[in-house]
Amino acid sequence: MLASDFIFLYMRSTENGVLVEHVFRHEYGKMVSYLVNKFGPSHLESIEDAVQEALIKAMQVWGYKEPPKNPAAWLLRVAHNQLIDRLRRDKKMVQSGDGPLLEKSEFEPKEIHLDDTINDSQLKMIFACCHPSLSTEHQIILSLKLIGGFGNVELAKALLKKEAAVAKSYTRAKKKFKEKVPWLQVPVEMGLQSRLFVVLRVIYLLFTEGYSVTAGSQVLKRDICYEAMRLALLLKKNSYCQHPNLEALIALMCFHAARFDARLDTQGEMVDLEHQDRSKYNRELIGIGIRHLENAGTEDKLPSNYHLEAAVSYYHSTAKTFAGTDWGSILKLYDLQLKTQYSPMAALNRIVPFSKVHGAERALTEFKVLEKTSDYGSIGLFYAIKAELLKEIGDRQWRPTLEKAIDLTENQLAKRHLKKKLI
Repeated sequence: MLASDFIFLYMRSTENGVLVEHVFRHEYGKMVSYLVNKFGPSHLESIEDAVQEALIKAMQVWGYKEPPKNPAAWLLRVAHNQLIDRLRRDKKMVQSGDGPLLEKSEFEPKEIHLDDTINDSQLKMIFACCHPSLSTEHQIILSLKLIGGFGNVELAKALLKKEAAVAKSYTRAKKKFKEKVPWLQVPVEMGLQSRLFVVLRVIYLLFTEGYSVTAGSQVLKRDICYEAMRLALLLKKNSYCQHPNLEALIALMCFHAARFDARLDTQGEMVDLEHQDRSKYNRELIGIGIRHLENAGTEDKLPSNYHLEAAVSYYHSTAKTFAGTDWGSILKLYDLQLKTQYSPMAALNRIVPFSKVHGAERALTEFKVLEKTSDYGSIGLFYAIKAELLKEIGDRQWRPTLEKAIDLTENQLAKRHLKKKLI
């Protein structure tokens, strides 16, 4: 087990874990980016260890002391000092871009404000992780690990891979990264544009994990979602990164974020789309999303998946009721997405609008086709959707099918939500 995965488990087992996990999620990528920019990618392992040691120290200290007023600054100071100690022990004193390695005493008296210094470092880090000498898989794994603070479990879910394979890929990616990227530098013009599509995919996966948490006791991690949105808006400030796909991705995230408050009830339990209180939808965010979608014109080119998913989310966000949703248009969008870039999960999600347009019986026929073309045996959502359709046509197999969905669902809130349907 890697140290980062140990930290996730430890955080969830301690009383102060919620605060530390919040800071970890929000600041981990910023701290790593800052330190890599200062000391260089050749010290990546030492930087990761220093950040993780700072988080462990926070869990130990904040458990019996009042947390600092600026937890992020506290963590960065501790990580910086840990890193200096480690480099001294290893006799790897390095020259930073601004001069010699800082002494602890020089650093400690200064208050750190990450927002004032981190933007350039994080932008450099994102594009460095997407260096063209790395494979796309390595680019994504590095980015989600170092910028998103993903553990191996989350990465495995996001990339549909086994944890062991993810761990090996990360080790190889780090080795290649250190060889090919001696210092963090923002590429210019064509360099930015050539890496943009991978960067957008990283941001999309980051937001997706925050919006649909695969494991744990939360169904939504707003910190991850907001960080993904912040990164996308940061890209938009650069003229060479402005692209219809970026506009569509921002629109997609705005439409999803607009529904955050309706996804949980007053007791913190999950609420499905059909029963959400639509008066809680953030109309301002929906309006912003619409403007970005309007700016995402592709002229004579086919729309990207970001365009199509944003359009689907637009219909969900603007429908006055669940029954009044324009299911026909949503189905057409899924059909177009599957023609341009087939995805087993998109094919599965398409079943819902298909059933609303053509009925449960025809949707179950579509299910049989899906079972033959893709392996959904370990995906709880597959059995949850199937159970709903079986129940709708009065088939008694809906109950054991739903029980299988519950067994396969790792997120505890989602599991409780499905269990209520058995009552």
